[in-house]
Amino acid sequence: MMNQFMGEYNHTMDAKGRLIVPARFREAGGDKFIVTKGLDGCLFVFTEEKWDSVVSSMENLPVTQGKARKFARFLMGGAGECEVDKQGRILIPNNLRAYARLEKDVVLVGVGSRVEIWNRDTWEEANVYDEIEEIAEDLEELRF
Repeated sequence: MMNQFMGEYNHTMDAKGRLIVPARFREAGGDKFIVTKGLDGCLFVFTEEKWDSVVSSMENLPVTQGKARKFARFLMGGAGECEVDKQGRILIPNNLRAYARLEKDVVLVGVGSRVEIWNRDTWEEANVYDEIEEIAEDLEELRF
């Protein structure tokens, strides 16, 4: 499947906010990504192609609904293009680093059509899987 991201990678971000994008993610996504605020305190990273799809979906939401307007501002308002440099790094904008509390130790996680970037401590706190069987049961449409 094209543009499918998977795997978990631990990296360090330098003082300027540059972060190495794992080679597998670069192979799947190319040299330019769209980075924006994600849910659960992480950042979402999309390919340009997937971002176009996200924007199209947002444009189909009714502007008369307050929740739709608020979510569109949240997702699209802070988004930025990040180009991969010759060393395989992207520069995370200051506003996004602050939102996700990114300082040094980060985790990049491939989640199908997107990559998530997490502060390592937040990742460890958010990913306790004590109730994973119950969660799986609640997702009736999940079929393997």
